[in-house]
Amino acid sequence: MIVEKEVYLPIEGMTCAACANRIEKGLTRLDGIDEANVNFGTEKAKIRYDSDKITPQVFEEKIEHLGYNVRKEKVVFAITGMTCAACANRIEKKLSRTDGVSSASVNFAVENVTVEYNSSQVSPVDLKEAVKKIGYTLNEQESNEEITDYRDRDIRNQTGKFIFAALLSAPLLWTMVTHFEWTSFLYIPDMFMNPWVQLALATPVQFIAGAQFYKGAYKALRSKSANMDVLIALGTTVAFFYSLFLGYEWHMAGQVGMPELYFEAAAVIITLVILGKLFEIRAKGRTGKAIEKLLDMQAKTARIVRDGEEVEVPVEAVVVGDTFIVRPGEKIPVDGEIVKGMSALDESMITGESIPVDKKPKDVVIGGTINKNGTLTVNATKVGKDTALAQIVKVVEEAQGSKADIQRVADRVSGVFVPIVVLIAVGSFLAWYFLIEPGDVRSALVPLITVLVIACPCALGLATPTSIMAGSGRAAEMGVLFKGGEHLEHTRNIETVVLDKTGTVTKGEPELTDVHIVKGMEQDVLALVGAAEKHSEHPLAHAIVDGIKKRGIPIPEPEQFTALPGYGVKAQVNGKNLSIGTRKLMKQHQVNSQAIEEKMATLETDGKTAMIIAIDHEVAGLIAVSDTVKDTSKAAIARMKSLGLEVIMLTGDNEKTASAIGHQVGIDRVIAEVVPEQKADEIKKLQLEGKKVAMVGDGMNDAPALAVADVGMAIGTGTDVAIEAADVTLMRGDLQSVADSIQLSEKTMRNIKQNLFFAFVYNSAGIPIAAAGLLAPWVAGAAMAFSSVSVILNALRLQRMRFKKEGDSRAN
Repeated sequence: MIVEKEVYLPIEGMTCAACANRIEKGLTRLDGIDEANVNFGTEKAKIRYDSDKITPQVFEEKIEHLGYNVRKEKVVFAITGMTCAACANRIEKKLSRTDGVSSASVNFAVENVTVEYNSSQVSPVDLKEAVKKIGYTLNEQESNEEITDYRDRDIRNQTGKFIFAALLSAPLLWTMVTHFEWTSFLYIPDMFMNPWVQLALATPVQFIAGAQFYKGAYKALRSKSANMDVLIALGTTVAFFYSLFLGYEWHMAGQVGMPELYFEAAAVIITLVILGKLFEIRAKGRTGKAIEKLLDMQAKTARIVRDGEEVEVPVEAVVVGDTFIVRPGEKIPVDGEIVKGMSALDESMITGESIPVDKKPKDVVIGGTINKNGTLTVNATKVGKDTALAQIVKVVEEAQGSKADIQRVADRVSGVFVPIVVLIAVGSFLAWYFLIEPGDVRSALVPLITVLVIACPCALGLATPTSIMAGSGRAAEMGVLFKGGEHLEHTRNIETVVLDKTGTVTKGEPELTDVHIVKGMEQDVLALVGAAEKHSEHPLAHAIVDGIKKRGIPIPEPEQFTALPGYGVKAQVNGKNLSIGTRKLMKQHQVNSQAIEEKMATLETDGKTAMIIAIDHEVAGLIAVSDTVKDTSKAAIARMKSLGLEVIMLTGDNEKTASAIGHQVGIDRVIAEVVPEQKADEIKKLQLEGKKVAMVGDGMNDAPALAVADVGMAIGTGTDVAIEAADVTLMRGDLQSVADSIQLSEKTMRNIKQNLFFAFVYNSAGIPIAAAGLLAPWVAGAAMAFSSVSVILNALRLQRMRFKKEGDSRAN
């Protein structure tokens, strides 16, 4: 039977009707496609297909293989009703199997799900309905304040339940403790030994405080699955009703003494699990602190100028083109360009540099940075989700919501864990009842309850996401943005780091570095040089003029000026004829430059651009300009080497300049004279040698190489923190961040493995002990509750990570 379906796919990347025709032909050739029509005007493909033969994923992959993209929407939902990793796994599977959904990633730690979907096939309402059918609720992702309010309400709710349950459970726990020989001196009132009193104390705990477990278990079983709630509800219910039966039997038989009841086990287990959830909620809140800190950096209001008057409005009300005023001590509300005023800005949130940066008209300012002195008038250029700070928050949120490969292993395990545990519990009961203590229900009941309780997979579900959240959050605070959990995982495998030169190893801006005068006073000669270069548009001329101004030398106006592209400039200043530029220029003007040739060759060997100064056709000296090395580059490269990394520099510059820079910073291998298109090929060559390669560049002409590398690292200045080609953005423009990112990855993965080891060992060791009857049910409840808390607290250690800048060992 043919099951024919129809779907519309929005396509990106088509530039003409030929593109549409190409996609149409490619789709038509797929087995199972009955009809494919691609409309270039609407940029959509209408596809009829046999769902028994082909899935939407296959023809989406075909479209991407042809060089185009299927446009996807992304939405983040908050989830209510989730209690353990098994719940998260079920929600993820349900959404992933929904038509139109490309991917779904549930983060159990922050209780949300990120869904990528095709809006022409499915809507957010459909997604909510799909999840509702399996017993959970999806809500639009709340704001940071709403999440905090929700968490606070949840904490208050669980705190109330715990106090209620603890007060009623305490007398029951007292009766249990007095059975131990070492507590025989404790007095217990006779009334607490009465089965009906114990029933009266245990019932509210079981069915009021424990109602949340019954609700969760019902929803899970209704959708033919099992989760933590099933284990808790099943274990405590068996203990409760078996105790009720024993109490009734004891009463009807008129027996003297006290039957062996399990009311206290059921009540104490519920109380301890609630306590564990309370600790868990509190700890979960701490893992999300990174985003809260980022959001706290944003200004809440802006003082905008409308109709000639200053009006204070919420920052959300600022639009592109608005002019706003920032006074000393205030935060810049949104990204913009200075129209009027001069000041120094604290940009440490972006650059990590504590020294304020001087700003003047036409300079760019970033929202969230602090105006230290001077009043600024700024024109808003980026607002809302387009600001640098919003982009940083977005990258961090996506990283925290994504999954590392190692987490998928844990998800698969947790998906089958609960049913297996139930079988083990039933098996242990049968073994005790028929083989170990034949006919003794009491003896068989203890391992049944204990196995069900101790095996809850909460710790397993929390092990990875809490570490990813804490690690990526701490990374953001250190200026390293991982675009996904998988990149946070893979960065630790890097063996070779390839560095672009300009803007990565060097500052990316030329500076006046050397002045060598052979005729005249240096100050006088530089004043003439500044006048000659003053009106040139060439970047090197700007560097020369800036360097002369920094020396405090006044620069006069030239009488005449001529730019000579490829050669230099000539000018007339104060009646003197100046020529500044190359050897060819000197030869054209018949200037003998032999006297400074040796010095010029030395400067060029050092990777500097040297220019000859001639005044009235006689050599007066040399000036040299160079793209200077960043202050931290040499130490950062030494640190990378100490981590066991091979460091290579890749540049389009000539061999001589590249080698000079490489020698200066301690790079032994330099690949020079490579055009941007060839950089990706050089990365592939290194990969063919079996190396795991990270490419570090400025994210512009390095984009192809960043995309090809195993891990692409983009040097960002904070104004472009979400470069699409890169996997990691280094906001501070400091190569120390490369080593930071690798060590962050290593420590986070080590933390995840510690958590998973603890969770797996805890369950694998605890279940046999429980099945052997060597563990009291209430002890199992306590152990289960605190195992989750232990995992979260271990993950939170990542928020205190610190790295030495020199002499680290990669094994640390």
